[in-house]
Amino acid sequence: INNGGGVVGVAANKLLKLHIVKVFGANGWAYSSTLASAANKCGAAGANVISMSLGGGRKSVTEQKAFDTLYSKNVLSLAAAGNDGNTVVSYPAGYASVVMVGAVDENKAWATFSQYNSSVELAGPGVSVLSTVPMGTGQEAVLTVGSATYAPGAMEGSPVKTATAPLADFGIGDKVNTAVSGKVCLIQRGTVDFAVKVSNCQNSGGVGAVVYNNVAGAFGGTLGTTVTSIPSVTATDLDGAAMKAQLGQSATVGIKASNYAYFDGTSMATPHVSAVAALVWSYSPTCTAAQMRASLTKSALDLGTAGRDTKYGFGLVQAKAARDRIASLGCGN
Repeated sequence: INNGGGVVGVAANKLLKLHIVKVFGANGWAYSSTLASAANKCGAAGANVISMSLGGGRKSVTEQKAFDTLYSKNVLSLAAAGNDGNTVVSYPAGYASVVMVGAVDENKAWATFSQYNSSVELAGPGVSVLSTVPMGTGQEAVLTVGSATYAPGAMEGSPVKTATAPLADFGIGDKVNTAVSGKVCLIQRGTVDFAVKVSNCQNSGGVGAVVYNNVAGAFGGTLGTTVTSIPSVTATDLDGAAMKAQLGQSATVGIKASNYAYFDGTSMATPHVSAVAALVWSYSPTCTAAQMRASLTKSALDLGTAGRDTKYGFGLVQAKAARDRIASLGCGN
């Protein structure tokens, strides 16, 4: 993998310079003037792209003037749409001089938490995104059955430990069944809470739990306030079906401390789109901010309702398509 540890960057093969500016204080709050000052520092440092995984529900004249001025000086700012799953316009994403970024999942479907309105302009990956966290505070899920290795998700609240035992079908995990004693429980999602499923597996003598999806794709699960002593992970519907054919084989399920964690949010989608903007711009440095913005929207993969819509904007950002469009038609066309 590109960094030797599990992540490939959007701009993996380009030496793009990063300028990091802190906006929030130790209490997690910031003033509009603080954000405007941070953005201006980026502009003064020579930034072409400003990526902001932040936002709030109130407009600010101070912020708006700052971003309008930066845009006029060919600085392209992008910000997260917000994660409340409603039609509220968040700021700074809602300013006309800022690109509002929504989130999609691995199937290119709208992420239901992603705020949707007429200001949404582009979409990026924002579900189960492997993200950096403070050293050792993340959780890495491990799952193998027989000779097959899967890509599970860590069940939030699971203890950090590993177990190996034969894989056994535990249905939907809605009741205790001692037939799985000493085994790893394979459980289908649905009907009862994840905490109930894992607790029932544990109370049945199970040593580990795998909860697989009952709809397409991956998902994030939590045990809430329930404390369990066995490791538990999540899996996709397809992986669940594959494991159903491996019942009885040796399974290893576990949670390990990691420097990474999977997160959902438009805060994850925004740096993807921002990085694409920077990457494409690095190939066509004579484009203006307005032209680069137009090239990104015109080359986006249209999703949902034909044309621009409230959930996807113009669609999923596409790096190569944007670069090819500029090479063929010129900046902004």
